[in-house]
Amino acid sequence: MFTEIRPQEALKQYVKRFYYYDAPSAHAFDDLVFPSGNLELIFNLGNGLWKTKKDEAFYTTPAVELWGQITKPLEVRSVGKNFMLGVRFHPHTAAYFFDEDISVFNNEITNAVDVFGPSLNNLHELLLTFTDPKDRIAMLENYLLNRLAASEKKHARIRLVEAIANGLKNHAEGERIGRVSERNKISPRYVHRLFSQYTGLTPKLFCQINRFQYSLQLMQGGDQKMTSVGYDSGYFDQSHFIREFKSFTGLTPSSFSTQATPINQILSNI
Repeated sequence: MFTEIRPQEALKQYVKRFYYYDAPSAHAFDDLVFPSGNLELIFNLGNGLWKTKKDEAFYTTPAVELWGQITKPLEVRSVGKNFMLGVRFHPHTAAYFFDEDISVFNNEITNAVDVFGPSLNNLHELLLTFTDPKDRIAMLENYLLNRLAASEKKHARIRLVEAIANGLKNHAEGERIGRVSERNKISPRYVHRLFSQYTGLTPKLFCQINRFQYSLQLMQGGDQKMTSVGYDSGYFDQSHFIREFKSFTGLTPSSFSTQATPINQILSNI
C-alpha cells in the first residue's frame, strides 16, 4: 500500500512528494521499476529486505538508499514485511541537498549515508524510534530544510536548470535547445553540461523520459489504441514509439500490462 504526503509549503518546490510504502504481506515478489526522471531518497523502516538486480544478481539495498536517475528497467524484489518512507525530488532539485554531480548516480542504488554524511544515519535511527507518520514527516522535513539552507551558493544555478527543464517541456522537439539557450543567454554546450550536472540526464534523455511517462499515463486509462497513444505522446511514428518504449521497459507497448508492475504503476503516479 502506498500513501502520499504533500510537503509543507517551504519544500514544495524542492520535494515532489513524500510517500510511505507498506508491503501488503511478507510474501516475496519481484517487480520492475521504469525511468521516472526523478531521484528518490528511501528510508527502510521495516523488518523485510528490499533488493535490486545488478549484473544478473539481486543485492540487498542499504538502510537508507539514494536512487539515481533510472534510464533502463530496474528489477526489484521485496522479501518480508517491508515498510519504507520515501522522498521523491523534482528532476533538478536533489542537487540542492548534496554536492556531487547527479549523473554519477545514474542507474545506481547508493548508500545515501555516504552522500549525505553521518547526519542522515542519525535521522534514520530517530525515524525508527517514532511510529506516528506525521512525526516522521516533520523530522524529515526539518532535516531537508536545514540541508537546503546550507546550499544557498548554488541556488541560482539550479534555478536556471529548472528554467531549462520547463523550456524543454514546452517547446517543439527540434527547437528546444536553441530556444532555451537563447532565452537564458547561454550556449547550447553550457545547457547540456549544467543540465546533466544537476539532473543526471541529458536534455534529450530528459525529454524522452517525459514522453515515455506520458505514454504510461495514457495506457493506464485502458481505452486508447496503441497508435493513438504513440501519436498523442509525441512520437514520430509507431516504430519510434515501440523502440523507445522497449528501451525503458524491456517490453513492447502491446505486451505491457499495468497490472504486472504494481509498484511501478504507483510510483509513476506520485
